[in-house]
Amino acid sequence: MLSLSEKQIRSSFINASLRERKAITLPENFDALNWDDLDFLGWRDSKLPLVGYVVTVLDDAPVGIMFRKTEGKIRKRPQCSWCEDVDLPNDVVFFNAKQGGQAGRDGDTIGILVCAEFECPANVRMMKSLPYIGFDREAEIRRRITVLREHVLNFARRVREDG
Repeated sequence: MLSLSEKQIRSSFINASLRERKAITLPENFDALNWDDLDFLGWRDSKLPLVGYVVTVLDDAPVGIMFRKTEGKIRKRPQCSWCEDVDLPNDVVFFNAKQGGQAGRDGDTIGILVCAEFECPANVRMMKSLPYIGFDREAEIRRRITVLREHVLNFARRVREDG
């Protein structure tokens, strides 16, 4: 992912008001991020525990999405819709994102099950156990990275659509 400045990140949000963009708390490690290992930048707001943010690059421009965690409980252990990991070391929760444009102003949202702290880029890069002799783990990791990027970009497109 391309390295982004604080100004670029704040201005990228397509489903947040100006007031909400100004109030965003950036990740604690923002200055030390390894952008090469990120397929998107995702974090939870340290001041607002139910709020999370994802920034990706869509059509050569940064696109930010503000999420709100739902407070309900999920009965069974869900699978993340983005990294599709079945051996997750972390929780998966249900987030809602206001849709962009007039649809979002009218209250339309899109829901998704995703890793609670947006750990997907690390999850897809984890080496899995060898399913059979001759299995190409590196090729599988590259495939998983590609799939993750497609899922995130498709979600960003859905949020960006106006109605």
